[in-house]
Amino acid sequence: MMGQHDRSEALFYYFRLEDQVPENQLLRLIDKHISFEFVRQQLKDSYSETGRPSVDPELLLRILLIGYLYGITSERKLVEELRMHLAWRWFTGLGFDQEIPHHSTFSKNRHGRFQESKLFEELFEQIVRQCVEVGLVQGKHLSVDGSFVEANASKESRVRREQLWDVAQVNHTVRQYVQELEEQNPVEEPVHQQDQVSTTDPDSTYATKGGTPARLGYYDNYLVDNHSCVIVGVQATAARMSQETVAAQDMLTRFTQWQGREPESVAADTTYGNGEFLQWLADRSITPYMRTRDSIHRKRSPFFGPERFTYERENNRYICPAGQFLNYGGRVYRNRAFNYIGTRKKCGPCSLRPQCTSAAFRGLIIHQNEAARQCARELVHTPEFAKAQRERKKVEALFAELKNQIGLRRLRLRRLRFVREQFFLAAVAQNIKRLVRFLSQPTAPVLPATT
Repeated sequence: MMGQHDRSEALFYYFRLEDQVPENQLLRLIDKHISFEFVRQQLKDSYSETGRPSVDPELLLRILLIGYLYGITSERKLVEELRMHLAWRWFTGLGFDQEIPHHSTFSKNRHGRFQESKLFEELFEQIVRQCVEVGLVQGKHLSVDGSFVEANASKESRVRREQLWDVAQVNHTVRQYVQELEEQNPVEEPVHQQDQVSTTDPDSTYATKGGTPARLGYYDNYLVDNHSCVIVGVQATAARMSQETVAAQDMLTRFTQWQGREPESVAADTTYGNGEFLQWLADRSITPYMRTRDSIHRKRSPFFGPERFTYERENNRYICPAGQFLNYGGRVYRNRAFNYIGTRKKCGPCSLRPQCTSAAFRGLIIHQNEAARQCARELVHTPEFAKAQRERKKVEALFAELKNQIGLRRLRLRRLRFVREQFFLAAVAQNIKRLVRFLSQPTAPVLPATT
């Protein structure tokens, strides 16, 4: 016989939130393996010892973390959803008779205590240290990459830079930005100079990546441990290719301080293959698995490349394939290179001249870090390079997770310092998932040895 369910509502329900959350639920695993008690100590100096008690900062952090774990970056939407989720209430410790913090509370703390104490950066570092301590992160082979994230501003909001001071009279955001520019030591690092600046988000950069239409945005830079796919470095920068290698150096330096040793190798795409970054890695004995950024003229040239010439250090000159000398001709400051030139007398009658140059004599432009660049070129044909490039795709998978699951395809907050906080929280959410999965693995029992 077909049953029929009659909708009815009891006046009271008797149950415990503790009993409604499964043992393998993500938030229960996080609560079991990760402690957030450091938050109160971190913010201790930001609160007065007198007055009415504030909202618990650990509670605010747990609520924000839920949003990034489940793809809700709006605090208003997050507070609405929190009213209906049992597991979320259990994780935050909020009973049904307790009031949920107002969504404006998050903004007030972000612009005040959280910003001053660098809470989200400290949380990220705590999680990375725990990943290292439990053996999840090996730290030997790393990958680095950056992804363009659209800013919360439209290209129509841009005005010419000389108009900023006029706009600042009526726009609070621009007024604050102009004040920072006029300070001797601005709060933020200088952003790439642009002819036009957005009045909505002055720190955002009008750029593109991957052949997409130009938009206002930032670069989210990740340094990732290849073994565990854990993010060990995060950096928010202006959307300029030149900023990617700067961010990579900062992240590598910081991670090296955490684990007390340099990584063995770093994999990246061609964007990072400039001479300065390759030399920086060589000085630290870090193997660079990345292709060099060579000019299109060099790639398509039918003539002998610089690798066919032998350098004679004691005389500071090069020897061509025919055994003739190219002497030092001065420095090319614009290209950060050195010029070596042959002579008409030596190159004119040379039998290899058709393969070497179409000019009267051969000129050779050598980058100031050519030795490091050549070492990187030689690594391209090794099996280790192919393996490192396959491992590097994990970074791209993390960016896909960032945009499709966490919801940061377009930023919600504005200005670089708040964008940085969003990137830190997103990376924390991504790392926490991998950390608790690692810590929750069943341990195989040790079988006694048989004789």
